[in-house]
Amino acid sequence: MERKVIYQVKGSPAVDGAGVHLVRVLGPDTVKEFDPVLMLDSFDSTNPPDYTAGFPMHPHRGIETISYVSSGQMMHRDSLGHSDTISSGEVQWMTAGSGILHEELLPAAERLLGVQLWLNLPAKEKMTSPRYHSIKNAEIPEIPLKGGMLRLLAGKYQEQSGFSGTHLPFDYYDIHLNAGSEITLTTESDRSVMLFTLTGKIMIGETAVEEKTAAKLLSGTSVSIKSLQEPAQVLFMSSEALNEPVAWGGPVVMNTREELQEAWKELENDTFVRRT
Repeated sequence: MERKVIYQVKGSPAVDGAGVHLVRVLGPDTVKEFDPVLMLDSFDSTNPPDYTAGFPMHPHRGIETISYVSSGQMMHRDSLGHSDTISSGEVQWMTAGSGILHEELLPAAERLLGVQLWLNLPAKEKMTSPRYHSIKNAEIPEIPLKGGMLRLLAGKYQEQSGFSGTHLPFDYYDIHLNAGSEITLTTESDRSVMLFTLTGKIMIGETAVEEKTAAKLLSGTSVSIKSLQEPAQVLFMSSEALNEPVAWGGPVVMNTREELQEAWKELENDTFVRRT
């Protein structure tokens, strides 16, 4: 059965961090519909003052942050001692788990284009050990399609495998479609599947999806994606819905208000980051 669009959210301008202009797409109001993807921000600018202030050191707990830079760079530093830079086409995957502090800097580029999403952690794994991994271009399979190309950022596509997280299955594709092209992807019927139009407009079945829009799909075993008069770049995300309560407080996402209060208390008394 072909998947169809059940829900769409078009991004709107926002400012975050130390003054980064971005497009906010998903957030606290869309948790139920897009479970387990909690947040999705998109970056798209040819004006460096829009973003070079970056995101100064800040905490996270209870989630994984997955940043994909299609064009430009992102520099990362965290309380685990990691210091790393990803460039055009690469991914940062950070498991906040029990608690981490990190900063993200966005150097000036001809164009900054990309996405950061927050993937929820299951309740039983909220307090897992934090970790960081970057997925460089050499680790990302590029799979030719009729009318385009699929970059396997994480998970599996047919017989191909990419980087795999340890807490939730997560298939993450960067799909490039030529103008007027159409592809059909097979999907596991019980998966939670969404698409995001990074650039260009598309049709999903009979439904039009504008640029910078997240589209949640009904269950099914396939999805048809068609570009229109212009090329399109589409991000495909497939995982398992958690169907768990969500208590969200800024950069911390837990399951109860009590857990949130404990996190803020630990931040105040400098016990948020577990010392080894």
